[in-house]
Amino acid sequence: MRGSQWVPGVRAAATYEARWLPRDLVAGLVLTALLVPQGMAYAELAGLPAITGLYTSILCLVAYAIFGPSRVLVLGPDSALGPMIAAVVVPIVLADGDPGRAVALASVLALLVGLFMTVAAVAQLGFVADLLSHPTQLGYINGLAVTIFFGQLPKLFGFSVEGEGLFADIKGFVTGLDETVPAAVAIGAGGLAVILVLQRFLPRAPGVLVAVVGAIAAVTMLGLDDVDVVGPLPQGFPPFTIPLVSLQELGMLAAAAVGITLVSVTDTISTASTFAARAGREVHGNQEMAGIGAANLAAGLFQGFPVSTSASRTAVAAAAGAKSQVTGLVGAAAITLMLLLVPGLLRDMPQPMLAAVVIAASIGLLDIDGMVRLWRQRRVEFALAASAFVGVAVLGVLPGIAVAVALSVLNVFRRAWWPYRTVLAKPDGVDGYHDLHQYPDGVRMDGLIIFRFDAPLIFANARTFREEVRRLAQQEPRWIVIAAEPITDVDTTAADMLEELDEELNAKGISLVFAELKHPVKEKIDRYELTRTIDPAHFYPSLDDAVAAYRAGFGP
Repeated sequence: MRGSQWVPGVRAAATYEARWLPRDLVAGLVLTALLVPQGMAYAELAGLPAITGLYTSILCLVAYAIFGPSRVLVLGPDSALGPMIAAVVVPIVLADGDPGRAVALASVLALLVGLFMTVAAVAQLGFVADLLSHPTQLGYINGLAVTIFFGQLPKLFGFSVEGEGLFADIKGFVTGLDETVPAAVAIGAGGLAVILVLQRFLPRAPGVLVAVVGAIAAVTMLGLDDVDVVGPLPQGFPPFTIPLVSLQELGMLAAAAVGITLVSVTDTISTASTFAARAGREVHGNQEMAGIGAANLAAGLFQGFPVSTSASRTAVAAAAGAKSQVTGLVGAAAITLMLLLVPGLLRDMPQPMLAAVVIAASIGLLDIDGMVRLWRQRRVEFALAASAFVGVAVLGVLPGIAVAVALSVLNVFRRAWWPYRTVLAKPDGVDGYHDLHQYPDGVRMDGLIIFRFDAPLIFANARTFREEVRRLAQQEPRWIVIAAEPITDVDTTAADMLEELDEELNAKGISLVFAELKHPVKEKIDRYELTRTIDPAHFYPSLDDAVAAYRAGFGP
């Protein structure tokens, strides 16, 4: 990245148009109505005080406006990251017996995520987002949605449960139903219904704000003392803080930060691509990572926790007419003024209402249609998604992301290990040579077999290639022509296999011939000195040339 690219906000300020300001101001105020309740709710989802969600929102919005490349992307506390933060922070806090340390642990986690993001941006590692394939990401997010849903149900019903993991949450909820607080259920369920109904029928309406205002009014006017509320928030701007943890805790936090970084990058690149495509712009993955890294570093130094891009908040800002990151700055300023001037504004916000906000977010994460589509289109990828889902549900959030990454990588190896391979034939009335499975009546020449192997030829599939060619050799052809256009690489293991295979075939009077081999791959074969055994004349630029040479040597 060139030096001028590190601070896109400076370039954006220099090119800002005055006519955008009214839209950015309105969009920023609309966005604030969503940022405040969601920030508080997602902070509690992460096992942290609600105020840290507001601190985090302020700092990440300001930092991304300076260092982020997107004009409309909105960062902040995220429902998908909340359980990942809680999975590492809560056990440490409970074991130590000091709940106040949760903020310090989460802040160090944010600093680590910011550091990893920044290093990845400098090293041009934007491709790490590809480590989570769409099917495994779909399964992971669905597992996360279900975990969040059941984890928040007890809070919606006015009680808490002890336990860790999806099944423990379900069991705790069922066994704790006798502790239900009716007023809490009324507030939480009513608020959830308002959010979902407005999202469905009036998507432009601030459903979360309407539900929150109604819940606060109900608690205040009806005197619902048995409903837990947030309580008074600290007044003022978040203080600059350098959090301290032990080396042992640092190791645990670093492992979690890797998973959070991967999820955050993947989500951000996906969201940025969607909104950039609408505006006809390009996404710069490494710059996005630098922007997210800066946002996390800023949050971590002001008692915040890891953040990511929010597709829902970005959509709200875009729908409200946001033209630039001034929208985010307006949101940050509005939250700051609230903390400075009216910190008691939200003291009567019911905890069940915060649970309703989180549950609504989890429902938004759930993608049943995507799973059904995978089932219909490709069962193997459905199995990957289902396995990622089970990984989150059974093993937990952090091990679940490890399972998702492992499944994505294994799926790549599976495709390289057992690639599609077929024999080609020449169909009547169709140009060229095509898959015999697709054209079973295609014409084949006596003594000539054309074999296509749809993958790079590497150590993982060298044995598969050899066994397939040996099987074809049992038909006793004169030539086995490899349609090599899909073979984009040949490693040394495969080269040794080809040398042994060619000698084995030559002993049977069969020639191994290559057609359409790419020039870089041919150069590797020359460097491996394979032409000591494979006849240098048996490399042809096209299948037609190979077939013509066979006809010239052996007749029609």
